Amino acid sequence: MSAPVFLAASDVLVGAGPGDSVVLDGSEGRHAAVVRRLRPGEPVVLTDGLGTSVECVVDGVSKSGVVCEVHERLSVPAPSPRLVVVQALPKGDRADLAVQALTEVGADVIVPWAAARCVVHWRGDRAAKSLARWRSHAREAGKQARRWWLPEVSDLATTADVAKLLGPATLPVVLHEAAQWPLAELTVPDRGDIVVVVGPEGGISDDEVATFAEAGGQAVRLGPSVLRTSTAGAVAGGILLSRTARWS
Repeated sequence: MSAPVFLAASDVLVGAGPGDSVVLDGSEGRHAAVVRRLRPGEPVVLTDGLGTSVECVVDGVSKSGVVCEVHERLSVPAPSPRLVVVQALPKGDRADLAVQALTEVGADVIVPWAAARCVVHWRGDRAAKSLARWRSHAREAGKQARRWWLPEVSDLATTADVAKLLGPATLPVVLHEAAQWPLAELTVPDRGDIVVVVGPEGGISDDEVATFAEAGGQAVRLGPSVLRTSTAGAVAGGILLSRTARWS
């Protein structure tokens, strides 16, 4: 069984090497000590979510956190190519499923998108709470998936914002069930940004398709069946990343 992963601030891990002690406190430390009930001698991994991690053994436990002895320090470069998934707001708990699956597959940036046909709308307090929930799910799924680079969940994007992401992308694609060109036949770059746009339950509107096409987005289909918005992005990400060195 893999050692549990916890987030630690970058300044906690700076310079930490074999034989050094690091303290995991705050909410992550309390979770490790009180919820996970780690005990001295158990293995644990601490990461800053920005490519640096240390493999440790628990040396001491208190109600406020744990003290860990570092055995090995790891530094992982940022993934390339970078996968950016623009996810139209799903309804209900499908949003949670979408964020978790995208994180597990390897999305580096998740962009919540207020598409024209979204049933869900983020306004006022709901916007802040929903965004915080997405970020929490991405963080927890990233730890579970043992990702040393955790995904960024950006602020809510408009259609104009999404068009601006597509323009400079190395591979800008828009998932559309009526597209003739299949995603699986695209040439996948080994660097730069791959941007994938996933529409809402009601589909992407004609105006949005036109806006994205003008920005350089290529409409593609996943396959013969129509996937839910909560799964389409993860499937597309898996198809694309499986053809890069990231999955080799």
